[in-house]
Amino acid sequence: MANAVSSANTIPLVPQPRSLGERLAALPLKALLMLGMGAAALAAVAIALALNGNKADYKVLFAGLSDKDGGAVLAQLSQMNVPYRHSDGGGAILVPADKVHDVRMKLGLLGLPKASGGGYELLDTPKFGQTQAGENVSIKRAIEGELMRTIGSLSAVQSARVLLALPAQNGFFREQQKPSASVAVTLYPGRTLDRAQLAGIVHLVSSSVPEMSSKAVSVVDGDGTLLTAQEGTTGQGLDAQQLQYEQQVESGLQRRVVELLEPVVGRENLRATITADLDFSETLQVSEEYKPNQGTPTASVKTQQTVESTQPGANPPSGVPGAQSNQPPVPASAPINGAAQKVQPAQGGTAGGTSRREATTQFEVDKTQRTVRAASGTIRRLSAAVVVNHTTTTDAKGKTKTTPLTTPEIEKLTALVQQAIGYSKERGDTVTVINAPFRVPPTAKVDEPPVWQQPWLQDLLRAAAAPAALAFTALLIVMTLIRPALKTLFAPPPPPEPGSQVDAVVDDDNLLPAPGGTALALEAPKINEKLESARALAKQNPAAVAGIVRSLINPDEATA
Repeated sequence: MANAVSSANTIPLVPQPRSLGERLAALPLKALLMLGMGAAALAAVAIALALNGNKADYKVLFAGLSDKDGGAVLAQLSQMNVPYRHSDGGGAILVPADKVHDVRMKLGLLGLPKASGGGYELLDTPKFGQTQAGENVSIKRAIEGELMRTIGSLSAVQSARVLLALPAQNGFFREQQKPSASVAVTLYPGRTLDRAQLAGIVHLVSSSVPEMSSKAVSVVDGDGTLLTAQEGTTGQGLDAQQLQYEQQVESGLQRRVVELLEPVVGRENLRATITADLDFSETLQVSEEYKPNQGTPTASVKTQQTVESTQPGANPPSGVPGAQSNQPPVPASAPINGAAQKVQPAQGGTAGGTSRREATTQFEVDKTQRTVRAASGTIRRLSAAVVVNHTTTTDAKGKTKTTPLTTPEIEKLTALVQQAIGYSKERGDTVTVINAPFRVPPTAKVDEPPVWQQPWLQDLLRAAAAPAALAFTALLIVMTLIRPALKTLFAPPPPPEPGSQVDAVVDDDNLLPAPGGTALALEAPKINEKLESARALAKQNPAAVAGIVRSLINPDEATA
């Protein structure tokens, strides 16, 4: 029974496995070719996937920038951690396609790149066969570019654009046309150009072009407002500085009202508008006042002249002797106005002589000259309009309720507004405060496009198209070329032929047939069956089992 062959419990005999080299050598030529082609194609697909993952889609951000503007843009891109590349010999800057618009808007907020045309470097490379008209255009463009750079370097100017009108000079015309220029400036937010800066820009442009008058230069801002006075205007109306001052006065008063009332009525619960009527007229008053002299002691003598003349004659002295003739002559007196008066001869004079005396005195006349210049930009009248929202209250249940303000509350708010703007009744100021509910406009419902039309999904599909195609190609290569070759490579060895002998397994002379033409089998050990039999015997006759165990432990006791 020990050598009996049991078909129920047999262990198949497997031959010893061979090495990978032996297996590859044993493969047919077709399988080897399929395996090699599949491995090469799979490696190419892997390289393509790696290159596609490292290579992003780059698009042009800016092109044709100058070295200064290009350096500023690249420095800002480095600070923003945005990858960039160069193309066309460094004349264009490229960034990832999904960041082009975002980067342009961010750089635009920083004022980059500055709109500056080419300067005198346009004349560095003359063109062969260039005509006189083309050369004049190049010179004009160079001058415009240099002026744009110079004006753009001002602290308040963000960018500038200069257009020159240079008429053709011809000696046959009696009256030559004069050149003119137009300048458009874009200022930084919150910056303005005062009169001195504006005059400097006009003088810069007019001095850069021969025979250009400063009146032929027009300057406009980013809103299209003419900053320079037009030729032939009478000067009526407000200029840019006066309009700016008026806006500053109105905004300052409006800010005062809002800051004063917001803590009382709440934020976003009031609207205020202030209108200021300012007087920018300049009045120059010159007056001269003359005062009469205040008497001889206080009068100032300017000039004094006395003339005396005597002509003796042949007549002897005459007259009645006595006290009257012996009196000295009365001193001459001149009137205040300085008129000369003839002096009467003395009574005691000679009968044949003539005596004449004249005195002239000029006094200083009081004169007061006063020059008065009235202040410019004074407030003639103020008008304030304030709208206050209804009071909103919330009860314990969370329900909101709006109530209008009472008349005393409106009067208090009106008094606050009057004090804030410096109300003057004599000036004719008006203040109006009304209470009305604010209407909240309904939010418009925006219809979002479906998911398949979302830009992010389209970008994702567009970016994943190439990797998905390469992955499908790799799967196709694996299934059609590599998988059949691997199946052939790792296929099990063929079974032994019927009637074969395996003498190395059993150490005796018995032959082990192969029943059914399958693998040879040996009898399986019966250890499990013996254990089951012993367990069954112990359950059925425990006393006999106990005796057996006792005899095994103490053999002497069993023999006795």
